[in-house]
Amino acid sequence: MAAPRLRDAGEAALVAEFGDTVDPAISDRVLALDDALRAAAPEGLRETVPTYRSLMIHYDPLVLDREALAGRVRDLAARPAAGRPGAARWTLPCCYDPVLAEDIGAVAQATGLAPAQVAALHAGAEYRVYMYGFAPGFAYLGGLPEALAVSRRATPRPPHPPNALLIGGGLAAVGTFPMPTGWYVVGRTPERLYAPGRDAPFPVAVGDTLRFAAVDAATFADLDRRAAAGEAVATREAA
Repeated sequence: MAAPRLRDAGEAALVAEFGDTVDPAISDRVLALDDALRAAAPEGLRETVPTYRSLMIHYDPLVLDREALAGRVRDLAARPAAGRPGAARWTLPCCYDPVLAEDIGAVAQATGLAPAQVAALHAGAEYRVYMYGFAPGFAYLGGLPEALAVSRRATPRPPHPPNALLIGGGLAAVGTFPMPTGWYVVGRTPERLYAPGRDAPFPVAVGDTLRFAAVDAATFADLDRRAAAGEAVATREAA
């Protein structure tokens, strides 16, 4: 098992890099190190931030020596990695109606598929939540079918709607807040991956898997009203 590459990010952060691809085995090692560090956090450890291929470790250099931290990281990273205990499999309702899937026609044109085929491929895949970033609840996913691996836009499009299902650059995501984007909107879920009014503001954890269940526009509207009132409309089962 190769040791992670350790890189400094300024004077108060250390990055442990495990590879350079989107790969479940790499993600397992990232999350295993994250769990191990947080389970027995050394004094001076401030925060850990998992990504697709690395773990950024923020620390107080006046309390925690950099070389001591690096040694701890190397020791923990040498342990066998497995899937995160308690990982869940989620099913999120999703509508692919062109009114909500604003860019599904553009993706169809770019891939040579019919819009219905784009929707079926997207809904038929299983995705892994690799990381959160960019905005609260913005979930970066892996597992997009190769047939949908379109490049990102050359220029950003206007703000996408909340809870949009996005694809671009061979990856998928769920965007929680409206914002300009270089990704393509291929659907929309009524579920909120950031729900500050609930006991669990981020219901889906990094390392969980997602599937999307297609619903029509009328069903989406009903589920969206229920989700806006605080109800969870996704289903969860043990992975």
